[in-house]
Amino acid sequence: MGADIRHCGVVDDVTDGCVKVRIVQSSACASCKVAGHCNASESKEKIVDVYERDARKFAVGDNVVVVASSRMGMFAVLLSSVIPLFVLVVVLVAVYAATNSEGRAAVASLCALIPYYLILYLCRERIRARLSFRIEPDCMGTVMKTDINN
Repeated sequence: MGADIRHCGVVDDVTDGCVKVRIVQSSACASCKVAGHCNASESKEKIVDVYERDARKFAVGDNVVVVASSRMGMFAVLLSSVIPLFVLVVVLVAVYAATNSEGRAAVASLCALIPYYLILYLCRERIRARLSFRIEPDCMGTVMKTDINN
């Protein structure tokens, strides 16, 4: 469970303190020979913001590895899925038990998520600090962008 989550990517943009890295997230069958003719395979490009103190050491086009701890991934799943589901179910059961109305219970459980997401929004800087990625240079072993040109 202590393994890191790694994705190879290319630096897309560098600003003061932030490096935007383009990664390709693909399903297991995206590299299959018949993937172009199959609807099950998919591949998505995503831009990941990596906050670095010394972002100037990276240049647009550099091959890098974006690294996140699996613990961070579990924390993200907890915030985005587990806690909202728990709130939804608890409020649904409580309101249904109190009112015996399925409609009121459903509306109340959905409305109960509004304060949760508002709290997440207000705490976004603290969450961003805890859910931060790091960059390791050189995704392709010893081959760097400058080596390809030579």
